[in-house]
Amino acid sequence: MFGLEWSELISTVAILAACGLAGGFLAGLLGIGGGIIFVPVFYYIFTSAFHVDPSVAMMLATGTSLTCMIPTSITAALAQYRNGNTNMETIKTWAPGLIIGVLTGSLISSFYGGKWLVILFGSMMLLNSLNTFFRAKAKPMFDSLPGKLGQRIIAFCISFLSVMLGVGGGTLTVPVLNACSEKPHRSVGTSSAVSLFVGIPGALVLFFTGVTPDNAPVFTIGYVSLLAVACVIPMSILTAPLGVKIGKGVSPATLKRIFAVAMFLVSVRMLISGLS
Repeated sequence: MFGLEWSELISTVAILAACGLAGGFLAGLLGIGGGIIFVPVFYYIFTSAFHVDPSVAMMLATGTSLTCMIPTSITAALAQYRNGNTNMETIKTWAPGLIIGVLTGSLISSFYGGKWLVILFGSMMLLNSLNTFFRAKAKPMFDSLPGKLGQRIIAFCISFLSVMLGVGGGTLTVPVLNACSEKPHRSVGTSSAVSLFVGIPGALVLFFTGVTPDNAPVFTIGYVSLLAVACVIPMSILTAPLGVKIGKGVSPATLKRIFAVAMFLVSVRMLISGLS
C-alpha cells in the first residue's frame, strides 16, 4: 500500500505520528512552529522509505513542513494569545515585511534551494544558540525594538530565511525579541503568531508553483506530501496546547536555555545537511 510493504507502512506512520506529537509540543513550548522537527524527519522518510532523490527530497520536506505548521501554529498562537503572551502591536508592525519576505523566499526556494543558505543560516543559529544558552540571565543587547522601518526589514529577513528552510519564524523571532528587551514568554507567544505568516503563504506557493517530482510519494502535489500531512497534523494539534501550558510555568532563564538547545540541534542538522 502506498508503495510500501505493510511493515514499512506501519513504521513510517508511527514515525510521522511521533514527529507530529514532538513538533506540536515544541511549537507550543517555544513558539517555533515545529519545523525543526518536521524537516529532518520528512527528509529521512522521503529518502529512506520512499527513495526520493535527495536533490528534491529537501524541497519536498520544506513544503510539507510549512503545510504542517499551519494548524500547529494556529493552535499554539491561539493558546498563547489567551494567556496574554502575544504582542499584537509587534505583529501589526511586522506584517507587511513578513508577507513580502515569505512570498519572495517561497518563489526563490521553489526554483533554487541553495546549500550556501543552509550553511550560512546554520552557522548563525549555532553561534546564537551558544550565546543564548550561556547568557540566559544576561541583560538584553538593546532597550527596545527599532522604528517601524527597521522592524519591517527585520521581519522581511526572518520570513525570507525561514520559509526557504521550512522552519517557523520562531528560530529567529525569539532571539531578536529577547535581544530587544521583550520578556521571554512574550517572545515565544509573539513568535507563534509570526509562524503563521511564514507557514500559510509559504505552503501555498510551494503547493501551487512546485513541480511534483517523478519519484515523490503518492498524494503529493507540488512540494507538499498530503500523506505525511495527514499523519502529522492531528498529532501536533493535540500537543501544542500542552506545550503552551507547560511553558507558562517555566522561568524565563530556563525557557531561554531550552530554546537554545533546540536551536543548537537544528543548526547542527542544517550544517550537516549543507556540508554533506
